[in-house]
Amino acid sequence: MKAMEELSNVCKSLENPSVTEWKAQGKKVMGYACTYLPEELLYAVDILPYRITGRGITDSSKADSYLSRVNCSFARCCLEAALDAKFAFLDGAIFVNGCDHIRRCYENWEAHETAALPFMYILPVPHRLSENGYEWFKEEVSRLRAAFEMRFGVKVTPENLKKAIAVYNETRRLLRKVYDLRAGENPPITGAEALILVTASTLMPKETFNQLLKEILKTMERGPQKKNNKTRLVVAGSELDDPEFIENVESLGAIVVSDALCFGARSIWNLTDENQEPFEALCRRYYNHEPCPRMAGEFKRRLDFVKDQIQRSHADGAILEYIKFCDQHGTDNALLKINLEKENIPVIELERQYGPLADAGRLRTRVQAFLERIG
Repeated sequence: MKAMEELSNVCKSLENPSVTEWKAQGKKVMGYACTYLPEELLYAVDILPYRITGRGITDSSKADSYLSRVNCSFARCCLEAALDAKFAFLDGAIFVNGCDHIRRCYENWEAHETAALPFMYILPVPHRLSENGYEWFKEEVSRLRAAFEMRFGVKVTPENLKKAIAVYNETRRLLRKVYDLRAGENPPITGAEALILVTASTLMPKETFNQLLKEILKTMERGPQKKNNKTRLVVAGSELDDPEFIENVESLGAIVVSDALCFGARSIWNLTDENQEPFEALCRRYYNHEPCPRMAGEFKRRLDFVKDQIQRSHADGAILEYIKFCDQHGTDNALLKINLEKENIPVIELERQYGPLADAGRLRTRVQAFLERIG
């Protein structure tokens, strides 16, 4: 499909064709590193939110001079890309205090004059869900809005914010349709292709993405059904934007039919209420959306979400992956494994490095043994 090929090309490099075209129109691009950032605030004033990753980075020797080896490889790859000026096309970057690793990445990036961007900001997000925490979060988001409005000479209004919210909600609804199709007996799309779709949605204008995804959905819905007898898996865990990781799993006779990832279901499952005051509704949505392990006291909710994805997609088992030295996901996955296995759901934990096909051979051997155990 031409539309699928176009979205795949968006994911192949850091500065993709959609970003180049956006910049050619004189518009700004803002990098962000976490799903707790209310992107619609930027999109409302024609600033394109762009998800920061370490895509394509295979050597982190420069970043290793500033971040220790016990910092996760995702944070080191992101910093390496920044130090190599691979994010020079960005007009700014907004980080969240998600974990100490990504915070150190931000601080080192900001400290280097040759790498620092015109606008750099870290958005504090509480680590617990409560009404007081929400008020704090809303206040911090207000500070962020004021900061980029002043820096770029723009103004977020209720009208343009409402339009942005509607566009983003359409993206989430369309991606939910993809997840619904994957849950069927014969999924018309692989897990690797689904990851490409979600990743592309974070790297390009949403209206353009929505039109391309509608074309893909039409093809999937009217296409012939092919019998699929592969082992059905759900993938959950830390940051994963690498389709080759999923391809490696699926090449062994499996198919990934759903996930609980921030590049995946966790980022799209909740909509923003379009009947409330836009700013209030947006802050509520992002503060309360499907939580990752950075949110203390929310383990049961995370467990229920993983179980729901397994049940709705009729999965035979789950892969719980995490990047080495990610204490949050490593601890969470251990607890998820215990609780899922109590309900007779086969589970495998995979510690990995960030990057294209990192540890491919070792992971392949372990997944193959896991699939044989499922039988």
